[in-house]
Amino acid sequence: MITYLEKELQMLDNNNGNGERQSLHGNWSSRLAFIMAVTGSAVGLGNIWKFPYMAGQNGGGAFVLVYLLFVFLIGMPVMMSEILIGRRGRRNPVSTMSLLGEEEGRSTQWKWVGALGVIAAMLILSYYSVIAGWTLTYIPKAFLGQFAGADVATIANLFDDFVGSPLAVITAHSIFMFLNFFIIAAGVKGLERAVKFLMPALLFLLVVLFFYSLTSGSFGAGVAFMFTPNFAALDWDGVLTAMGLACFTLSIGMGAIMAYGAYLPQETSITNATVSVVLADTGIAMLAGLVIFPLVFANGLNPGEGPDLVFKTLPLVFGQMQAGTFLATIFFILLAFAALTSALGLMEPAVAWMVESTDFSRRQSAATIAFIIWFFGLGTALSFNVLSEFTFYQGTIYENVDFITSNIMLPMSAVFITIFAAWVMSQNSTSDELNGHGFVYRVWQVLARYFAPIAILIIFMQAIGWI
Repeated sequence: MITYLEKELQMLDNNNGNGERQSLHGNWSSRLAFIMAVTGSAVGLGNIWKFPYMAGQNGGGAFVLVYLLFVFLIGMPVMMSEILIGRRGRRNPVSTMSLLGEEEGRSTQWKWVGALGVIAAMLILSYYSVIAGWTLTYIPKAFLGQFAGADVATIANLFDDFVGSPLAVITAHSIFMFLNFFIIAAGVKGLERAVKFLMPALLFLLVVLFFYSLTSGSFGAGVAFMFTPNFAALDWDGVLTAMGLACFTLSIGMGAIMAYGAYLPQETSITNATVSVVLADTGIAMLAGLVIFPLVFANGLNPGEGPDLVFKTLPLVFGQMQAGTFLATIFFILLAFAALTSALGLMEPAVAWMVESTDFSRRQSAATIAFIIWFFGLGTALSFNVLSEFTFYQGTIYENVDFITSNIMLPMSAVFITIFAAWVMSQNSTSDELNGHGFVYRVWQVLARYFAPIAILIIFMQAIGWI
C-alpha cells in the first residue's frame, strides 16, 4: 500500500519531462472526455427539472433571456477560474488551494476555501442522492404502466405513498449511492467510461422525447412560452432566481469543476473547453424545456408546478398518452442518467482528497466517502416521512441542508474561488493557463475580478434576506 508520504513525494516529483505538475489520479484521455465529464457534472436535475419549472414560475421567455445572460457573465468566468486553479494545482481542491496559495506567496489557509467546496458537495449529494433515488424507483413504475389512465389523485397517492415509506426511500437512496461508489472506485478511467456512455445516452433519450413533443399539438405554445419575453411577469426576485440558477446548473463552487480540471491535459484550451461545456449545458436545459412545456400545455396543465412537475404533473401527462408507458420510461431513465453524472462530480473531490491525504486506496476512499454521504442522507430521507414534523430554522432537515448549501456555502465558495484566481494568483500564472494576455483573457479578468463576485454576493444577500 502506498503511504501518505510516498503519495506526497509522487505528486511533487511526478512530471512529464517538462517540469509540469501531474495528477496522481491520471488525466482525461481527450478534450472531449473532459467536456463530457464536466457537462455531465453540470447537467443534472437542475437542468431537466429545476430550470423548466422556474422558467414557468417567472414568465417564460424573459426568465430564459436573463438566465442566459448570467450564464455567460457569471457562470463562464467562475468555471474558467475553477478549471485553471484545478489544472495549475493538479491535486484535490483542498490541497490545490493550499499549494497555490503558498506558491503565489500568500497563505496556505486558502485550503479552507477548497474544503468549503468539498464539504458543500458532500452535503448536497447527501440530499441529491435521495431525490435521485426517486427517479430510479419511477423507472419500473413507468415501465409497468402504473401511470396509464391514472387520474390526479392516483398519481399523487403513488408519490405520497412512496415518499411516506422510510424503507422505500432509504433503499432507493442506498442503491443510488452504491452506483456512485462503483463508478468512482474505478478512478478517472472509471469516470471517463461512465460519462462516455451516460452523456450520449442522455442526449439520445432527450432527443427522442423532443421529437415526440414536436407532434404533441402544443409545440408552438411551448416555444412561445420559452422564447417570447414577458418582462411584466419577471420581478426582481425572478432576476435573482435566474442569477442563482445560472450558478447552480453549472455546478460551480462545489469543487467538482476544480477536481475535474486537475485531470485536464495541459495542451487543452480552458477557454474553448469552458465554452463547449456552457453551450452543452445550456442547450440541454433549453431542450428539456422544449420537451416538457409542449407536453404540459397539450394536457392543459400548469408549467409552473414546482418540484411536483416531475413526479406528479408529468406522470399524469404520460398516463394520458397513447405511447405514454414507453415515453415515461425513457423520461425517468433520462433523469436517472442526469442525476448520476452530476453525483459523480459531487463525490469525486472528497474521494480525491482522501486518496491523497491518507493511506487509503482509491476503493477504500470511495467506500468511506460514500458511506458518510449515505449516512447524512438519512436525515433527508426521513424528512419526508417519520421526521417530517421535526422542523427548525428553515424547516425540515432536508430544507435546512438545501438552504445552507445552496444559499450560503456555494455562493461563498464561488466568490472566494473567483477572487483567488483573479486577484491572488499572478497574471503570469493565470495567463499561462488561459494561453496569453489576449482579448479573451482580459474579458475573463474583468468579469472574474468585478462582475461575477459582486453578482454572486447579491445572490447571497438576497438568499439570506439582507436585500
